[in-house]
Amino acid sequence: MKCLAIDIGASSGRGIVGVFAEDGSGLETREVHRFENGYVEKAGRKVWDLGALMRGVTESIRAAAADAAGGPLLSVGIDTWGVDYGYVGPGGELLGEVFSYRDSRTDDAVPWVHERIPQAELYSIAGTQHMAINTVFQVADDVMRAPELVESAEHMLMMPDLLAFMLTGEAAAEYTIASTSEMLDAVSRDWSDGICSRIGFPRRLLPKVVMPGESWAPVRPELARELGAPEDLRLIRVGSHDTASAVAAVPVTGAAENWIYISSGTWSLVGMELYAPVLTDAALEANFTNEGGVGGTIRFLRNVSGLWIIQELRRLWREKDGSDHDWPYIIQCADAAPPHAAFINPDSQMFVSPDDMRHALYQNCSDAGFAPPDGIGPTARCVFESLAFAYRRAVEGLARVTGRGVEHIHVVGGGSQNDLLCRLTAEACGVTVHAGPAEATALGNLVVQAVALGGLPDVAAGRELVARTEEPRVYLPEGGEEVEEAYARFLEVE
Repeated sequence: MKCLAIDIGASSGRGIVGVFAEDGSGLETREVHRFENGYVEKAGRKVWDLGALMRGVTESIRAAAADAAGGPLLSVGIDTWGVDYGYVGPGGELLGEVFSYRDSRTDDAVPWVHERIPQAELYSIAGTQHMAINTVFQVADDVMRAPELVESAEHMLMMPDLLAFMLTGEAAAEYTIASTSEMLDAVSRDWSDGICSRIGFPRRLLPKVVMPGESWAPVRPELARELGAPEDLRLIRVGSHDTASAVAAVPVTGAAENWIYISSGTWSLVGMELYAPVLTDAALEANFTNEGGVGGTIRFLRNVSGLWIIQELRRLWREKDGSDHDWPYIIQCADAAPPHAAFINPDSQMFVSPDDMRHALYQNCSDAGFAPPDGIGPTARCVFESLAFAYRRAVEGLARVTGRGVEHIHVVGGGSQNDLLCRLTAEACGVTVHAGPAEATALGNLVVQAVALGGLPDVAAGRELVARTEEPRVYLPEGGEEVEEAYARFLEVE
């Protein structure tokens, strides 16, 4: 059984073919296509190049279809980052631009929304961590500044649903990606009529919510033929939010409950898997979000800035200093740098989309009374240690709000390959860290397709399969008094 996972992040996308053994006992994966992504500046705004993204999607399908190993391509699933969306007109045409969440256009929309729905009430409905990038604030800006665009649209589609629409011509709202919008009722798991009406957003634009693995649509036959794919190729709605797919591939087995995941990439998502949303005052105060998961679960988590900070620093080192160092070199330099010299708060708003990430880092350090780090190694060490302590802050919040203990942390995604960050995370959090798989998002995407096609009985079987085929690296906690003192200093950073 051969499936294709198209996993698109904020900086790149890839097509990964998965071939499942007929008896479900094995899975072989291989990357067949990779393409770049990133927002572009257009008329002073940060927008996504949807045409380039769609070319990446179709070329991934073409490459997977041309790969003869494993038999004919049966299905494709798409996952992306959350919150962003596009409008589609009555004829299926794209209306306007697809804005990036890193654009600053919601600055005025946040207070505008909260005048109509106080934050505490909004949380009681959607259960979503307050972030200015959330879809509810983006569409509020549309209502305020481009009402004619909103009124002329047929659908508002979240990014993976928009790409799926372009492949199939069928509109739907996959649950896990819809749950990132702060427009979904966390209890009913459907769009909130109240939120839509109070911000003046037409409820008619929002398609029916469908659960991951329970909905599929045929790829347009003429497009399938053009790409050399079978004419009965189907698009399966997987956990279309990349974190939902990543969590579906966390290699836990049996009845294990006291574990936390960190989906580590451009963003770091630190959370627990629950079966009902937590909408308490304590959850609101701790700024945790209730996002949809695969298999009827809730991803109760907090967003931490993640590797975005070091990715931007690396870009500046390359473009402004001519220091084009690879990740192993940067990590090696950080490992050799003195520990606990300076900290930043990765969750600070100043790191969301600064003009110069180095300046933002130096300013955050200086404001906290630290001497800004000098050089690649000390700077990278500052970022990695601060991320590890930010993870601990989120882990402690999860334990406090849910009342559940924490015995293991599973780090999945690209950040699981960062040996230093994983070691620092175990040290900071005081629990064992299991690192890997790095390609958890693609694996979870493939698992949901296999369940939908009948090749696996459920997600639990998929996790067991991942555990058998992807052996994690284990990091034991080795912290001490010095770590506790450093964490106390970190908590003082604004």
